[in-house]
Amino acid sequence: MPLSAPLISVVIPAKNEVENLRPLVGELRQALDGVFDYELIYVDDGSTDGSWETLAALRSEGFDRLRALRHAQSTGQSFAVLTGARAARGTWLVVLDADGQNDPADIPGMLRSVMEAHERDAKVVGVIGHRVNRRDDWVKRLSSRIANGFRNAMLKDGVPDVGCGLKAVRLDWYLKLPCFNHMHRYIPTLLQAYGGIMHVHPVNHRPRVAGVSKYGVWNRLWVGLVDVLGVWWLKRRAKVATIRETLP
Repeated sequence: MPLSAPLISVVIPAKNEVENLRPLVGELRQALDGVFDYELIYVDDGSTDGSWETLAALRSEGFDRLRALRHAQSTGQSFAVLTGARAARGTWLVVLDADGQNDPADIPGMLRSVMEAHERDAKVVGVIGHRVNRRDDWVKRLSSRIANGFRNAMLKDGVPDVGCGLKAVRLDWYLKLPCFNHMHRYIPTLLQAYGGIMHVHPVNHRPRVAGVSKYGVWNRLWVGLVDVLGVWWLKRRAKVATIRETLP
């Protein structure tokens, strides 16, 4: 691992995705090698399928950009991302799902667009993907449509696809956000509450080819509806203080 901090930290929370590890790592390398200085951090969230052994093998094969952290037991996607973010050394944090449905080829374009926007306006601190052609089954699409409709009515954050797992955020801003279970679905709203702006970028979406989804109707729809009420409360209570002047 280079001594200097990389520009990009890619964090992938993973639980029992052993069949998707090698293909996704290969795609990430193809998309990012020679394009950005980056590190790749996998957070094994209590897997029981040999994921950790596969990550160790990838590391031993000479991929020194790969770092891996392992939870003793599963804590959920949001806390797995937070574990990776706290260990990250980059300026920009990129997060994507471990199931292979997010396309790593979209990452360079997303990063270039948000970095350029950040240079023009420092309040632009993130970008989230918009899956214009969802490749999920009807259960996921229906539950997401209902939950997103309720979320949009309550939160009014202007983000059409807050559930997209592919996003890039300034690491320092991400670490300032309140952490709670399922908070990864509300990053745009939370950033807005703290005075930030998150752009939207169209991205590719692919069908899952291996492994089993960790989300069903209950934890995608009903839990999401409850979470919206909590985030609505946080948004209303958040305050941003601007320093007018200081004494030396």
